[in-house]
Amino acid sequence: MKGPVIMLWPALRALSHGELTDEQLGRLRDTFRLTAGPRTEGPGAAQSLAHRSFTDDAGVRLLLDLARTGETGWVFTLFHTGQPAAVGTVEAHRALFREAIDHLGLTLIEITPAATADEVLVTAPGPADAPESALGAHWDLPAELERVWSHVGLLPGSPREVKEIKLRELMLTPAWASAPEPLQRQAEDFLGGR
Repeated sequence: MKGPVIMLWPALRALSHGELTDEQLGRLRDTFRLTAGPRTEGPGAAQSLAHRSFTDDAGVRLLLDLARTGETGWVFTLFHTGQPAAVGTVEAHRALFREAIDHLGLTLIEITPAATADEVLVTAPGPADAPESALGAHWDLPAELERVWSHVGLLPGSPREVKEIKLRELMLTPAWASAPEPLQRQAEDFLGGR
């Protein structure tokens, strides 16, 4: 008989790219005290390579996971089970993820939620005849800028530099042409520092 299903939500996810040797993977598992073998629950479990469950100082159950995506993609994720992880725990793991990525010579692609501009994945606009970007393509843009942040994957309290990058990216999509005028004015004011 199976036990209860445990729901997992990402509190922090770092995506990186590069080659790792078996020795480097072993050191990475040791550094994060990960159990070799995939986790069996939550999103992306099929790509999981190693994981560790633990409880933080506030008593929140967390799961740290290392997964592979494609041939050279690596995903470091800190999951929570419903009660959000403390900000300090998330920021400590952000620093650990960045340190590991740098130490291993991997290329940082993005960290979600982003805290700095270099943690934002920016996609370059494609040619005019390319299929429309999924960003902003299938929802009506709200009239207020504050309501846009969740649509572009940000929290209202996200750093300004991160908001600027995501807003500029949204403004390059075909959906921006039909954005409500109040939103367009607010976006220009925001980017102009007003």
